[in-house]
Amino acid sequence: MAKSSKAAKSAKIDIGIPENDRQKIAEGLSRLLADSYTLYLKTHNFHWNVTGPMFQTLHLMFEAQYTELALAVDLIAERIRSLGVAAPGTYKEFAKLTTIEEPEGVPSATEMIKQLVAGQEAVVRTARSLFPRTEKAGDEVSADLLTQRMQLHEKNAWMLRSLLE
Repeated sequence: MAKSSKAAKSAKIDIGIPENDRQKIAEGLSRLLADSYTLYLKTHNFHWNVTGPMFQTLHLMFEAQYTELALAVDLIAERIRSLGVAAPGTYKEFAKLTTIEEPEGVPSATEMIKQLVAGQEAVVRTARSLFPRTEKAGDEVSADLLTQRMQLHEKNAWMLRSLLE
């Protein structure tokens, strides 16, 4: 058993992206994973705790957004693993990597919306920052994932901002 385990660890990855580039892309994707997971947790928290006249609308919107984020974190982590790097998976690691601040207490519904707009936009900025590295390495798969994430988070930010007008 130990022999096959050792063989699996030493198996070379030859997908046309040099190891150093794979490592750098995975580091960026790890930041994206941390931002996405932190936004997931924040959105789920707000889903549970939102109150006020927009309760039903926000409760359902937040649920749709955190459900999509739950699927997204898996895709991001699997891409990191496909590049041959271990994906972060603890709150401690995510706290070090994320750019999204956690809320203090339970904010008002309007403040929740503002914080989630900021979180959606933070994920977009993190994803966008990875493009130069993916383009340089010819990593179209990671670039495609980033494009999909950016499209969704830009749309979510727009929808949330619309509630503030």
